[in-house]
Amino acid sequence: MDAKGTREHIVRAADELFYKQGFEHTSFADVADAVGISRGNFYYHFKTKDEILAAVIGARIAERHRMLRQWESEQDTPAGRIRCYINIVIANEADIESYGCPVGTLTTELSKLGHGSLESATAIFTLFRSWLGEQFAALGRAEDADELAMHVLAASQGIAVMSNAYSDREFVRREAGQLCDWVDAQAAKEA
Repeated sequence: MDAKGTREHIVRAADELFYKQGFEHTSFADVADAVGISRGNFYYHFKTKDEILAAVIGARIAERHRMLRQWESEQDTPAGRIRCYINIVIANEADIESYGCPVGTLTTELSKLGHGSLESATAIFTLFRSWLGEQFAALGRAEDADELAMHVLAASQGIAVMSNAYSDREFVRREAGQLCDWVDAQAAKEA
């Protein structure tokens, strides 16, 4: 594997470990072991855990941009695109049930640590907030688009937290369905 491939492999492994174990509880050795490389080779790519975190956050942002573009190409309506966002909790229900929302858990942990990367991690939520706001504006709700976007963000995070706490998939599906119905009602108001 070339240097770029090794670096990407390290970032993917660190991303999974940060999600499942937490940033603070993941060591260089954990990541090196997951990738199967020596510490010397590992340090060639990343000198500090914060450098790895920055790369993980960058990869997550890039992946979320790709996901949003995919939804835009697959869905003809803003309401359909918003429903795609809401249904993330169903599409990823097993992981969310076990580990929580990857964005929510990371930002919560970094906040508790007073970590300098909190603002960078929060950029993922900001990306979703802006994108959802654009979708609500396209529904004809430009005046309160940001408020509606924040409502969807908060509701979906609440669903993820309850999924992680109670492991109740029926609840998750019901709540996601109700939130999708609410989006459809918002779209109907403007039709």
